[in-house]
Amino acid sequence: MYLRIKAEIAQDDYKILLTFTNDELKIFDMKPYINKGFFKQLQERSYFNTVKPFMDSIQWKNGQDLCPDTLYLDSQTA
Repeated sequence: MYLRIKAEIAQDDYKILLTFTNDELKIFDMKPYINKGFFKQLQERSYFNTVKPFMDSIQWKNGQDLCPDTLYLDSQTA
């Protein structure tokens, strides 16, 4: 089954609450990413909170994104 993101909500502590197309809720922790290259801009909380759905995944306005498989497999059940 190919799961896509239906909805997302930025949370405290650089986490994102994700709703997948199977209606499963999961929490993805962005902390391991925000100190690396293109993702460093996400350290700014106001920018981090601008996450939006994009195609089958999520994206920020300057193009930072993650594969929906990574989001699903590396998330914790909410």
